[in-house]
Amino acid sequence: MQDPTDGPERAPESAPRPAPDDPHARPTLDEVARRAGVSRSAASRAMNNTRHVSPAKREAVERAARELGYVPNATARALATSKAGSVVLAVVNEDPDFFGDPFFSQVMVGVATALERSELDLTLMLASSPASRARLERLLRSRRSDGVMLMALRGDDPLNRVAETTGLPVVHCGRPMTGEPRWYVDVDNRGGARQGTEHLLASGRRRIAAITGPMDQEAAVARHRGFTDAMAVAGLSVDRVAHADFTHAGGVQAMTALLSAHPDLDAVFVGSDNMAAGAIRALQAHGRSVPEDVAVVGFDDLSIAQQTSPALTTISQPIRSLGHEMATMLLRLMEGESPSPIILPTRLVVRDSAPAAGGEPSSSR
Repeated sequence: MQDPTDGPERAPESAPRPAPDDPHARPTLDEVARRAGVSRSAASRAMNNTRHVSPAKREAVERAARELGYVPNATARALATSKAGSVVLAVVNEDPDFFGDPFFSQVMVGVATALERSELDLTLMLASSPASRARLERLLRSRRSDGVMLMALRGDDPLNRVAETTGLPVVHCGRPMTGEPRWYVDVDNRGGARQGTEHLLASGRRRIAAITGPMDQEAAVARHRGFTDAMAVAGLSVDRVAHADFTHAGGVQAMTALLSAHPDLDAVFVGSDNMAAGAIRALQAHGRSVPEDVAVVGFDDLSIAQQTSPALTTISQPIRSLGHEMATMLLRLMEGESPSPIILPTRLVVRDSAPAAGGEPSSSR
């Protein structure tokens, strides 16, 4: 994983430095950043002796400061360094086993990679019950954290408003369904789902169903829209839809319901790999062969995708990068920057549950 401070950065433009003979002229941090060839935030981190800055950039900033005769403002430095020294990753999920989910573990690897050069502690909080949400609200309002990352918000979650009103930097893992969040990292859920459905269409399937996640989560809504986009272009019905909860058991139940209502279906796009594994199990329990009778495409590319029988064709999303970019964005916010939201790309991974058109089932990994 790339060190977020090792990439190229461009120092912000600033007003020209006053003439050297101006007795009131004092070098600014912007000038130090410009001479060092780094961003203002990187210069600030170097001058404040924080750890999340590369040695090369630190040396360049220190050299530029010496050459310009830059003296940090003592008051500004005191304010900049009066930090709690920790950030919060809050997860809204009613299942405590979520922390053992492969998706979450990959996000955590990415977050840890982004934070490893900093001196920040990471606090994990499962905010599912009213008591746990109140505890998180107290933590944030007490300023015992320097920033917060929010995962799996559902609908118009009040936790989002609580986090925003604390004045702390807030980064969302996935775009919330409501409001206009300024900072979030998401994946191309809609485009990925469209590509997965188009793959089924290209293989000749026409009676295609979909299993979505909870429709009060933006990822599930976007993936359902991707499915309907592809089906609409093909002029096909989008009525074969069931909803589940992103779990294996949910996939079993949704697939069973679809088979009961639409016994003639010949393919299914599923909004997560966990649900897809459950769907394959239900199909086989009902005597349907995968992919001969029913082709299956999932979404995530978790390890379970290679453990199903047959191996699962799926839409791969960069889960580890999702966590890394989320934490990197939070660090940038804490340094006074204003980064833009990020949408990460997805890609189709063809395996045996939905082989390519005109070809034998194949694995891309």
